[in-house]
Amino acid sequence: MAMKLYVGGLAYSVTEQELEALFAEQGKVLSAVVIKDRDSGQSKGFGFVEMEDDKAGETAIQELNGKDVSGRSIVVNQARPQEDRR
Repeated sequence: MAMKLYVGGLAYSVTEQELEALFAEQGKVLSAVVIKDRDSGQSKGFGFVEMEDDKAGETAIQELNGKDVSGRSIVVNQARPQEDRR
């Protein structure tokens, strides 16, 4: 079963392709998304990566949490379900 990861502390210059390449070293990546501001298109400094299975997700957390990427220490953990905003 796929594992979705939250990735925080990203430099604003990090692209989705760079994010995917970083996590691909840990296992198969199903998707990588950098969250952007709706109006400006500027990165918000975080994103989500979906790994193929739990093993790849756990490996990515262990290997990448706290790693320096583009001069910033990133935070990687399992994503929590989105809260209802109503």
